[in-house]
Amino acid sequence: MSATDLAAAGLQLRLAQLNADYARALDDDRMEEWPEFFTDPCLYVITTADNQRHGHTAGIVYADSQGMLRDRVAALRQANVYERQAYRHVVGLPAVRGEADSLVRVETAFLVVRIMRDGRMDLFATGRYLDALVDEGGALRFRERMVVCDNNRFDTLLAIPL
Repeated sequence: MSATDLAAAGLQLRLAQLNADYARALDDDRMEEWPEFFTDPCLYVITTADNQRHGHTAGIVYADSQGMLRDRVAALRQANVYERQAYRHVVGLPAVRGEADSLVRVETAFLVVRIMRDGRMDLFATGRYLDALVDEGGALRFRERMVVCDNNRFDTLLAIPL
């Protein structure tokens, strides 16, 4: 195995671990950790495949700083009224789409099952993450995470980050 192959395998492992840690933080209701997965400034958008395909920049959720991400967590904890729910993420293997100017562009498929307080489970969202990542002191961080959902309709209970 060449040095290039080893480096690519190492990056793949780091990306998979980052996605696993991200999903576990959300699934375990450790929302306060969520903003730390991002650089500051950053971009976090939840949108639809149609919006993304047509170049529409508006998202269902939009944040461009860690402060906005922290505000979203604070709103979830203190202000928003929604039926209690939990998520279980199933995340595919990340596919590196390019590397340039210290950014790594990655695409990763996901699906999210929503578990309601009464135990009902629904397939809540499927789609792909389109990420731009940087290495900050040995840790990968999201500079951009665009959550592109396959479905064009959103449940009004979209409260927890995907």
